[in-house]
Amino acid sequence: MIVTTSPDVPGKKIVNTLGLAKGNTIRARHVGKDIIAIFKNLVGGEIMEYTKLMAESREQAIDRMKEDAISQGANAIISVNITTSMISQGAAEIMAFGTAVVVEDN
Repeated sequence: MIVTTSPDVPGKKIVNTLGLAKGNTIRARHVGKDIIAIFKNLVGGEIMEYTKLMAESREQAIDRMKEDAISQGANAIISVNITTSMISQGAAEIMAFGTAVVVEDN
């Protein structure tokens, strides 16, 4: 599966546009990780526990977007975007979306 933020795929032509492909996940913080983050806030620096949580969430949303595109018959997703929004105190949604397309070699 080709996944790109650009509106086309170099060396390929779009032969069919299938529609929106999307995937999301909602993740909540973990109490143990929050305690570590509080100490990290006191001394400064990157909060690796949250960085890892968000990276895993992005990958899961992208994987779900790919599954959605495959179910539509796509072999590529163009114009991909990733957004995040706070659902509640301590929980965030990550959404990945793009246009599911069928591409062929030029």
